[in-house]
Parts: sequence; structure tokens; C-alpha cells
Amino acid sequence: MGSFFDILQTAYSTAYKHGVEKKFIEPRIYHGGKNFDLSKRWYVYYSYQHLTKRDKHGNPVMERRPPITLKVNQRFKTKEERLFHFGLIRDVLHAMLKDGYSPHKDELNFDAQSLEYTAKDALDFAYTLKTKTLSETSIPDYRSRYNQFKGYLEKKNLLEKSILSINKKNVIEYLNGIVATSSARNRNNTRIVLSSLFGLLKDNDIIPDNFMDSINVLNTKSVSHQTYSLDILEGLFAFMKKNDPLLLLFVKFVSYNFLRPIEVCRLQVKDIFLSQKLLRFRAKNKPEKTKIIPDIVLSQLIGLDFSTPDYFLFTPNGIGSWEIKESYKRDYFSKRFKKIKEKYNKYLLEQGETFELGSEYTVYSFRHTFITLLFRKFRKELSYTQACDKLMLITGHSTLKALKAYLRDIDAELPEDYSGFLDLNT
Repeated sequence: MGSFFDILQTAYSTAYKHGVEKKFIEPRIYHGGKNFDLSKRWYVYYSYQHLTKRDKHGNPVMERRPPITLKVNQRFKTKEERLFHFGLIRDVLHAMLKDGYSPHKDELNFDAQSLEYTAKDALDFAYTLKTKTLSETSIPDYRSRYNQFKGYLEKKNLLEKSILSINKKNVIEYLNGIVATSSARNRNNTRIVLSSLFGLLKDNDIIPDNFMDSINVLNTKSVSHQTYSLDILEGLFAFMKKNDPLLLLFVKFVSYNFLRPIEVCRLQVKDIFLSQKLLRFRAKNKPEKTKIIPDIVLSQLIGLDFSTPDYFLFTPNGIGSWEIKESYKRDYFSKRFKKIKEKYNKYLLEQGETFELGSEYTVYSFRHTFITLLFRKFRKELSYTQACDKLMLITGHSTLKALKAYLRDIDAELPEDYSGFLDLNT
């Protein structure tokens, strides 16, 4: 017969196995995967039996409890530090559960609500994570919109409450306020930002679902970038050649290489490969892409000084150093074009013309114009689908669906004359 302590140990183990242990699943540490990824949110997780839910056999259903971090991720940045502190949290929680702690008992000092992220901490976490993937030009917009949303939550006394207390109704109320004081476009852009942040919270198991996906997008009027007519285009190009050849070269990269203005601003000497007739550029929220340089642009680059790789292709004075924000560079060339456009309007007036280029004629309009011209020339020999396939390689649209939507927006495809169908005599 075993000793008293052996018998006691066996009895205790049996009782524990069939009693307390059934109420919870032992706490574990999520440490960012096999590679201990420090960019991910680490936490302690466990499950506890639900108060009312039962399976088909009548047994309590185990419910995943909110993840526990206690701000360890914010305070400790090395693998060793995080493993040590999360190990302490796991062991202490395990001991509490074995001692009978229940997250359902409000009278206990260890409140389950304190284990959850507050709305402030959750949004800060998601925003910090999101900024790692945003371009320099997108960060200010995201920062502004998420700070404004936090301000709204603070006024509603929701900022320091659990992120789980923020619901669809709260967000819709906030978005409706934006529509009332601003515009549907501003509201939709805010929705995109919030959906992205709440999506990250879902991906990191901080919230169960991203309810933002079920909030509708409002119809808006697109910002107009009017397509240039051929006669205006020829006159404007000739005017820029005489009065601002640098701006004309900038416009030609938009027109003939189908780059967006900000993509042209990003171009550096090291991105141009003259011998291969190629250039590389960074598109919006995408890795580097490569395009050919058509001869109509290549001929304009011969003779330029390409000796300093880190110089930008476009500054106020041509190739050189220009260490300011990309958005400021784009705004500079937009304003420079506005000035040349005003001079061109004055020139037209002196020539007896009554037509004026208004605010709807922009640098971006050149991209619309030349995509339209190219598409219509392709359509003279190719079917709609064939023309789209060929054009997609040139414009750089990521999907055929996106290209077709773009072509519809700029009215690139027009019908043939349908007069015969309207003639009442036929």
C-alpha cells in the first residue's frame, strides 16, 4: 500500500482531472508564430466554460476569452523580454483558474473586462500597424481621420471603454455626422480608413468581426479631370514648349508613360535605364513596377545629366536634389501647371478665342486624354476585349475589371452613330 502522500496525490489528481480542469482550457502564449514575429501582437489566451451554452450532450461549451496583453507588447520589444513577462501572466492566470477563479464572477477582484483592449489602445495598435504599409502621402490622411474618430469616442465617453463596446451604430452615427457637415466623399474615405483599422483588429483577434464591411458606401460625384480635345492639346503643348519646357517634360511622362503625377515626382535618376528603355516606379500602395519608355519620351531624355543616381528627375529646376514630401512636390507641379494654364488662357483671349481652360483641366487630365486616344486607335482594328488586353499592359492597371471601370468613367468607348435607329421613315 502506498504512503499517505502517494494516496493523497492520486486522489487530488483524479479530482482535479474530473472537476476543476473541465472548466477551462489551460492558458497559452501566442508569440507571433514559429519565427517569434515581434511585429505581431503577442498575448495569452485561454477558454472557459460558458454560463449557459451546452453541447448536444449537455456539457458546457468552452468559450474563448478575450486575449490578455497587459501592455507587454508596448513596453517590451525583444523576444526574451516578451516570453518572460507573458510567461508570468500565463502562470499567474493558470494558478488563479486552478484556485477557482471564474471570469464570470464580477465580485472577484480580477475583472475580465480589464483583460481587454480599450478603444484607445486598440485603435492606437491598429494605426501603428497600418502605418508600416502606408505610403508617405497616405499617413497624414489616416492619422487625421483616426484621431478625429478617437475624438468622437472621447466625447461619447467610449474611448477608455472596451473596444468590444464600440458597435456599428456608433460608427454609423459618426459617419452620418461627416456627411452632414462635409460630403459623402469625405464620409466614404473615412469609412475606408476605419474599415482598414477594424480589419486589423479582427485579424489580430482583438474583435470578433469587422462590422465596417456591412456599412454601405454612398454614391458620390467623381472629381472631374476633363479630357483635352486634340486642337487644345496641340496648342497647349506648343505653348509649354516655348514657355516652360521642364513642365512639358513632366506632362509627357503623365501623357505617354501613363504615370500619375505623384509617380512622376518619385522618379530618380537610378530609376531610369536608358539603354534598356525602361523605368521603374512606385505605384500607390504597391511594390515597384516597371514600364517601357516609349521613344517619344526617350528622345527627350538624351543629353540630360544622369550622373547622380539619387537625384530626382523633376525638381523646380530639373534634375537635382529635392528633399521635401512627395505631396508637396505634386502640389508644386499642379500649381505650376495652373500658372501656365492661366497664361495660355490669356494668350487664347489675345488670339480672339473665347474658350478657356477651367479648373477641370488638370495635369491628371493628360493621362485620361492619352489613354482615351490610344484605346480608340486600338478599337479601329481590335475587338473591345483585345483592345483592353493590349491597353492593360501599357497603363499598368492591376486588373481588367479596374481598367474597364476606368474606361467607362472617362467615356473612352463611344457608340457608333445610331441615327438610323431613330429615323421614323425607315
